[in-house]
Amino acid sequence: MTNNEIEKKWQKKWADAKLFQSDPNEKEKLFLTVAYPYPSGAMHIGHGRTYTVPDVFARFKRMEGYNVLFPMAWHVTGAPVIGIADRIKRKDPWTLDLYERVHKVPHDTLPSLEDPINIVKYFSNEYHTVMDDMGYSIDWRREFRTIDPTYKKFITWQAKKLKSLGLIKQGEHPVKYCPHDENPVGDHDLLEGEGVGVNELTLIKFEVEPGLYIVPATFRPETIFAATNVWLNPEVHYIEVEVKTGANAREKWIISNEAFLNLSNQHDLEIVGDIDPKPLIGKYVKNPLNGEPLPIFPASFVDPEYGSGTVFSVPAHAPADYIALRDLKENEELIKDFDIKEEVAKAEPLNVVTVEGYGEFPAVEVVERMGIENQNDPKVQDATDELYKAEHSKGYISDHIEKYAGKRVAFIRDEIKADMIEAGSADIMYDFAERPVICRCGNKCVVKVMDDQWFIRYGDEEWTEKTQKVLAQETIIPEEIRSNFEYYLDWLDDWACSRRVGLGTRVPWDDQWLIEPLSDSTMYMSYYTIAKYLKDMDPEDLNEAFFEKVFLGVDSDEITVPEETVNQIQEEFNYWYPLDWRLSAKDLVGNHLSFLMFTHAAIYPEEKWPKGTVVFGMGLLEGNKMSSSKGNVILLADAIEQYSADVVRLFLMASAEPWQDFDWREKEVRGTQRRLEWFREFAQKVEDIKGEKLDLSNIEEVPLERSIDKWMINQLNIHIKEATEALEVFQTRQALQHALFLLKKDLDHYLYRVQDLIEAKDPAVIYVLSTLLSNWIRLLAPFTPHTSEELWSKYGGEGFVSFAKWPEYNEDLISKEIERSESLVQNIVKDINEIKNIVDTDPEKIHLYLAPEWKWELYKIADEVGKPDIGQIMGKAIKADIYDNKKEIANVAKRISKEMIKTRYIGKIDEETILNDAKDFIESEVGSEIVIHTDDSYDPQNKARNAMPYKPAIFME
Repeated sequence: MTNNEIEKKWQKKWADAKLFQSDPNEKEKLFLTVAYPYPSGAMHIGHGRTYTVPDVFARFKRMEGYNVLFPMAWHVTGAPVIGIADRIKRKDPWTLDLYERVHKVPHDTLPSLEDPINIVKYFSNEYHTVMDDMGYSIDWRREFRTIDPTYKKFITWQAKKLKSLGLIKQGEHPVKYCPHDENPVGDHDLLEGEGVGVNELTLIKFEVEPGLYIVPATFRPETIFAATNVWLNPEVHYIEVEVKTGANAREKWIISNEAFLNLSNQHDLEIVGDIDPKPLIGKYVKNPLNGEPLPIFPASFVDPEYGSGTVFSVPAHAPADYIALRDLKENEELIKDFDIKEEVAKAEPLNVVTVEGYGEFPAVEVVERMGIENQNDPKVQDATDELYKAEHSKGYISDHIEKYAGKRVAFIRDEIKADMIEAGSADIMYDFAERPVICRCGNKCVVKVMDDQWFIRYGDEEWTEKTQKVLAQETIIPEEIRSNFEYYLDWLDDWACSRRVGLGTRVPWDDQWLIEPLSDSTMYMSYYTIAKYLKDMDPEDLNEAFFEKVFLGVDSDEITVPEETVNQIQEEFNYWYPLDWRLSAKDLVGNHLSFLMFTHAAIYPEEKWPKGTVVFGMGLLEGNKMSSSKGNVILLADAIEQYSADVVRLFLMASAEPWQDFDWREKEVRGTQRRLEWFREFAQKVEDIKGEKLDLSNIEEVPLERSIDKWMINQLNIHIKEATEALEVFQTRQALQHALFLLKKDLDHYLYRVQDLIEAKDPAVIYVLSTLLSNWIRLLAPFTPHTSEELWSKYGGEGFVSFAKWPEYNEDLISKEIERSESLVQNIVKDINEIKNIVDTDPEKIHLYLAPEWKWELYKIADEVGKPDIGQIMGKAIKADIYDNKKEIANVAKRISKEMIKTRYIGKIDEETILNDAKDFIESEVGSEIVIHTDDSYDPQNKARNAMPYKPAIFME
């Protein structure tokens, strides 16, 4: 059978045995979930890492004796599939190519994907199949889609619950928005721009002529007091727009054409006509604060897509402005073209902010200190970041700005903005912190101010405080991510939780809206626990009273489900909850994972709060970020077909810890494939060495006398211990270092050491190798379950290895002395061969002199002193009267002081027995007769005095 056929065989056996169907029992439970996928495309190797980590952990904990629940479902809420279906229907070439070539949808199937429901059915089925092919130990009875009627009832209950607690409100708020779909969007709705924030900016009106304004947008309205000019980009298409309604009605603004789409979704704007910026350059606008004229200058750095596509210049406090002004002063050709020689000559920095550590013009200082040469220097951003942070956190408005003098910038900024808005000289706009932000429909997104949107009030102080308590009692892996959570829990504010278009659950009290994807996926872990019951129930019976009873124990006469059934469902929920571990990607820390904590804090009592969160890194392909939309992926199904599921699993778990980014590299995957093949061959080799069929369930124990046999069992127990401790905290790479790579290295050494004994079918060697194989198959079972099942079955293991007992390390069999004994043998061989190479000799005999008892006692004293303090070591040695020759004690103490840093004292080992035990091996390695001396009765060259603990002296003759 091929490896793929073997994997299929065991997947069928697991399914037939219903091996991973988990129900409440007397065992200690463990409930873990991973972010359910959004199946709008085929599963790739990045997904493979995401879903293999929890499977490895689930399999490990089952073998430790836990009753493990690992469920899976499909998140199909939202607008992405609507956009995909629309593009397929429109025969968009890029989309058709993507789905046929990258996602490998059969050509004849593509037309059916014009229906978004068919997309989610097709790909959720494909995901299910591939997850089975990967050997995931999922309880599929709990599978659901987030558009299932029963799940919608659950979400309806959850939404009403939050609203009843005053945590959902309606109001005006800026949201990410797709004008094409006419729908607010979240990160899951985007092709590009996930995690990009929305910034509030101040639009400041610089009058060109009565009723006509240039309206630059700024983070820092306080810097208007130091404005020297306005920048326009001569190569940009500008337009004149009229504000139709609101406080600015009938005003006309000059903005870039590119800025219109975003601004018009926040203000009621109508395009009047085009504006050629070139005739405006050299003209003057009025500073809205004092009416002073400010010139308009040309600048290529002005981005037409950001803000309004215009900028006002503050060269004293903005490095980019200072550099642009400096460059302009040196550009005689540009000055001549626009006839602005006099205006440019007069433009000099003006101060508005005083900040400790900087002079009157901080931007000038920073630019010169960093040696920034021009506007294209990447250090411009560094300079901007430094100065912005310094002035925001430590800056004060300078004394000559009378109204606001001496006030902290961080606190006065909003006051200045409010004063300007009240005076009619400013307004608010919103823009993305970064671009592009692209909807899955393929169109650019904007920031839209919606006035009838529903919001979840994550900014509520009392709720936030309670949610911080959820975080405090959780285990976070890796722990350094905890500070990210603390930041986001405090930073999160109102979250737009409804959408106009998409799949999902209607807002129960306002059915023109749908609940958006990140708001219907914060408590589905609870739903998993009862999903196997609900899929066969009438959705109409799943009213609020039902969920209140099941999840919160609230009795009600409105429950229509039979009492016995309700009690059974409630008992199942209470058995599995709270959630023990939640696993998800690091880009979800600031939304989904935080929302989960918020929702649990709001609805559940403390004993039902989640207990732990593991955060994943991202996936790379040959060093580049994976992207399905860009075709830079390898489909998981293809990887399984080419290498087998166990090879894929092994590589993904060994290449990086889950929270680190991993890189799929074909060469390294092939190396992993060879290692797994070696492991299969090793199992057969053990049976060949024994000369008869192995029975791993009945290994005949043999007393171990040789140091090398004890050493191999010692190393096995060390690796079991290290692998176990690593897996307990999800360190899959560290676990595999011990469970495979380092253990193989030790085995290779052992096989080399006992090669003569192998040929003689030595009983102790057979016992050691059989014991090693039995433990090794089980150690690798969470990582390579199919291979482990096959070997376990083939060589006499009892039952499924998936439920075999996890290997237990025996502390009594772990000994530093045994480790040091083998190191002694290896170091002797190494030292002898190095000496032979140096002196270029081939001696007949090699004499080894062992350290006398007093040197061991001196080493012990040095260890007790704990540091290379020769005086203190000498004092204690003389007091203990360990040896008569004080001069010799001093010489040896000096050597020990140097040696103890490299070779830690672990107690005296029986070097004579160890070396005699390994004498044949040493002789074969060095090609000479070995003579071991415990005294200096034969010492023609006085070498015995050089003998040290753990390092015998050597004499060749």
